[in-house]
Amino acid sequence: MDDLELADWRERVARLYLSDVDLTGFRAGRDELFATHPQSPIPAADRADFPGVRYFPANPDAVVEAPLRSARGELRVDTGGPDGVVAYRRVAVAETPWGPLTLWWIEAYGGGLFVPLRDGTCGQETYGGGRYLTDTVKGTFGRGVELLPGDRVRLDANYLYNPSCAYDDRWACPLAPPENRVDVPLRAGEMAYHD
Repeated sequence: MDDLELADWRERVARLYLSDVDLTGFRAGRDELFATHPQSPIPAADRADFPGVRYFPANPDAVVEAPLRSARGELRVDTGGPDGVVAYRRVAVAETPWGPLTLWWIEAYGGGLFVPLRDGTCGQETYGGGRYLTDTVKGTFGRGVELLPGDRVRLDANYLYNPSCAYDDRWACPLAPPENRVDVPLRAGEMAYHD
């Protein structure tokens, strides 16, 4: 039944990301999933008292549009878990005001866009390993990363979220590679779960 629960989790996440709720409604929906769903990254023993994810206040300056340039190459990450080595292919680099960020394609069945990043808040205000703007394999469509016509992208750091391993050590998560590390502190999105 775990596989069916995981399928349900991914569907609910995708529905939330594709819904028309505003940022406040989105965050409330995410907190509800984290507190109640069997596939939540929050440890089961902590869910009854789960106070909700800590977020930075909505930050309009964390929304940018950037040109994209094509990129080539591959990155292989050993997850240390059952996923083994996962291959990612560079598809584009967004020239953001924060610094260049690579958009990755997950080279697995079905594929998916993946944008991890590590910024100047990581390790102090946010999870030390970095956060994600999107991982479409997990259903996070359209809010953090929106592809625009004319080789452009809209990035909304208010939707930066922690990987599952930030909540519980039972998860193994790919972290932001060096080329997706920026010095700018992005005070937007999810904050660290643990103080």
